Amino acid sequence: MKKFSLLFLFLLIISKFSLAQDKGNGLGIILGEPTGISGKYWLDNTKAIDFGLAYSFVSKNSALSLHADYLYHAFDVIKSTERFPIYYGFGARLRLVNGAENMLGARGVIGIAWLSSKIPIDAFIELVPVFNLFPSTSLNLDLAIGSRYFFN
Repeated sequence: MKKFSLLFLFLLIISKFSLAQDKGNGLGIILGEPTGISGKYWLDNTKAIDFGLAYSFVSKNSALSLHADYLYHAFDVIKSTERFPIYYGFGARLRLVNGAENMLGARGVIGIAWLSSKIPIDAFIELVPVFNLFPSTSLNLDLAIGSRYFFN
C-alpha cells in the first residue's frame, strides 16, 4: 500500500507540470473488445500513432491482439470550452488465437476523445471495423473505451 501511495503522489506531482495531451507519449488502459494496454504518441498537433496490446475474451478461442493505427484529429467539429476531438484513421491488427489460426487484418478507426485541460490524461471511445485478410477474409467490429496518462 505504501508503494501505491508513493506512486500516486509522484503521478500527482508530475501532473502539475504537464497539462497538454496533444503532444508526448501516453499510456493507459483500453476496455472492451479487446481489453488491455493502450499507448499513443503524438506526431504533431493533429496526427498521432496509437498502439494496443490486449486480450480478447469474446470468441470461443481467446486471443492476444496487437494493433497500431495512424490517427488524424479534428478539434473543430465539437464546439466546447473543453477539447473533444473526433479522430479517425487506419492501421493493422495481428491476432494470435489460442487453438486456432492467427489472423492479420486492416483496421479503420473512428472515435471521440476528451483531452483534459487540467491534468495530463485523455479518455476515449472508439469503434473499429477490422477487415481480416489472412488466413481468410472476414469482418469484425471492435468497440472500446479507455484512458491514458501522458508523459510530456
